[in-house]
Amino acid sequence: MPVNKGFLSIVENEPNFSNQALENAVNDIKAVDKDDGHQFILSQFLLDTAIRNNPVLTTSQKNDVLETTYAAQPHLQIGRILTDVVRHTASIIDATIVPVPADETQTETFLGILQNVQAMQSLIPELYGVPAKDKGRAVNDHLGTLNNIFLTTEDSSAPVFTRLKRIMELIDANSRVTSALNLAVTNAATANLNLRTFLTTITDDSTDFQETLDNRVNSIVSMFSTLNTRIAQIPGDPTTDLVAIKDEITDQVSLENRNLADLSTTIDTLSDNLSYSSLAEDDTLRGLMSTVAQNKQWQTYFENYENEKDNLNPIYTTDTDSDKSSVIDQVLAGKGLPDVLDSTDLDAVAAKARRDTRIDTAFFDSYTSEQQIIKSCEQLGITTQYRNINSLSGTLLTNMNQHDRDTVANELDQNQSADTLS
Repeated sequence: MPVNKGFLSIVENEPNFSNQALENAVNDIKAVDKDDGHQFILSQFLLDTAIRNNPVLTTSQKNDVLETTYAAQPHLQIGRILTDVVRHTASIIDATIVPVPADETQTETFLGILQNVQAMQSLIPELYGVPAKDKGRAVNDHLGTLNNIFLTTEDSSAPVFTRLKRIMELIDANSRVTSALNLAVTNAATANLNLRTFLTTITDDSTDFQETLDNRVNSIVSMFSTLNTRIAQIPGDPTTDLVAIKDEITDQVSLENRNLADLSTTIDTLSDNLSYSSLAEDDTLRGLMSTVAQNKQWQTYFENYENEKDNLNPIYTTDTDSDKSSVIDQVLAGKGLPDVLDSTDLDAVAAKARRDTRIDTAFFDSYTSEQQIIKSCEQLGITTQYRNINSLSGTLLTNMNQHDRDTVANELDQNQSADTLS
């Protein structure tokens, strides 16, 4: 049930969800660039926006420019990477991340996404027997970028954005005392600026700008290659960490894109399959579904359902193997077993033998108790040669009591098998 305190203050107000927290963190990294002419991080943000918003370039041309400039040392394209994250989180808030056919209206909402993610947290444990995290479907596997996954960690390690900012500060500090790095940073920022400036000059009636466009793009590729070389010369070579950070960010975004794109479809499939399995409680419907199901696994499930259900017994439920022996003792005691303790009581041992389903008791009525014990030993493969009747009775009783115990153990195993997701 919801908490009532404070509820009236929110009931008539929208939550106004946004990705502002992420944008603030990105702006904090962006602020590392000082206003002194070599803002290679900031220049990437500005260039990315200029390319995407240009009214003249075709979609194909924009994609070519974006892909080519990104391929120029992608771990250094900090502005592009962070802009993509901001854009990605915005598409979650407005739910446009969920694809719809071109001729259909977007009906998904952020609330719908949240509800589906929540449903996934309960469906997966119920259907797979493991936490949603084990299937790559935890809350942060869908919404981590919005949930500050780059700003926090579960251990003592520094968060992704903290590590990224420290490297940007390291590059900035070194560029002020190392002329070669300073020049490389400046040239990279200038190459970005030259392309951005050029994009403002092209118009719809431009006769031919592709060659100039390509030259500007190639200049960025060249300048960032040099920049990467200079950054790698900083003690400790931060390019290694930058590659790892880039991978962490892009992998998280890719994971969320995959999970959110098919979220509602996956929820529907899991929910439907859970409903089908519950219908198996009805004998007639179970037979019908077994007949019409074309999937072999479903056929087997329906066909074995009744037998496996018979194997279920709450008394056999145990959490660990160490509990198994005590459960067997409890079940045996409940059945009054062992029912014979004295092997010298030959009549009692013979009577127990007549109840053992492994022994053919035909004509036993014509035998004495001693003869019944000997015949029973022979059928169970117990050696009788050179042994007296008391020895045989003791071995037979031990064998039958162990059989009782093995029978209960087998029932316990069948219960565990029927109650184990597979």
